Amino acid sequence: MDREKTISKVTICGAIGNMCLAGMKMVAGLWGHSAAMVADAVHSLSDLVSDIVVLIMVKISSKGIDKDHDYGHGKYETLATAAVAILLVAVGGKLMADGIGKIDAVMNGEKLSIPGEVALWAALVSIAVKEILYQWTARVGKRLNSPAMVTNAWHHRSDALSSIGSAVGIGGAMMLGGEWAILDPIVGCVISIFIIVIAIKMAIPALHELTEGSLPEDVEAEVIGLIEGVEGVENVHALKTRRNGPTIIMSAHIVVDPNITVAEAHHITVMAEKAVRDKFGRETLISIHIEPDEEAE
Repeated sequence: MDREKTISKVTICGAIGNMCLAGMKMVAGLWGHSAAMVADAVHSLSDLVSDIVVLIMVKISSKGIDKDHDYGHGKYETLATAAVAILLVAVGGKLMADGIGKIDAVMNGEKLSIPGEVALWAALVSIAVKEILYQWTARVGKRLNSPAMVTNAWHHRSDALSSIGSAVGIGGAMMLGGEWAILDPIVGCVISIFIIVIAIKMAIPALHELTEGSLPEDVEAEVIGLIEGVEGVENVHALKTRRNGPTIIMSAHIVVDPNITVAEAHHITVMAEKAVRDKFGRETLISIHIEPDEEAE
């Protein structure tokens, strides 16, 4: 199964899971009189947005090179990563705002309702299902080198963390009395901070790529080492690198013996490109400029 189909399969399964969970949580929230579970249902629906974004952007990014995109459409997948990360920040911010609002209400004398057992079971089911979706999506995303999938996986986990907050609040209120329902918004605020921090950490590499940032210094050093390891290459300089979604784009100048033939110089270039592609993938785009060793002339 190719990369696009695998990503689509996992994302569609996640979307179906989100729809089912959203429906279950909404029914359980209304039936069990749990505002926390109703909010959790809305959170699951927000995950559908990120699933749709990933599906659309990955579909576009898989088009490859055409007359309007000489380097392919890989940036669309990076754009999806940034979009989903921003959605996660919004989700974390909403959880924080809701939590602060509930805490403020309790501090002003308002009592939160004690939810029913059905809401607690819905929260526990949500935690289990969303953690499974997180583990599966993150594993496939890392294997396929898809930051968009990995970020979307964290959207699944954010829902699981939200459900943990709901379960704590619901369970605390059921076991210890209505005054302990404040545990729900307190845990929700703590979880929201965690979600926002993770989202920002994921957004930074995506924004770095969208602004044509170079690959890390250790990766560039590895590229230089691979090219210098090719027989006939005397020096490598002017290396420029950047990412285009899952693809790496780079250019470099290599110094060779000025007395060799054009065919020999071309062979050195081919071997240098092969060394890099063997390491970073056959889709890597490389442009190598040959320069004569002036000291040998």
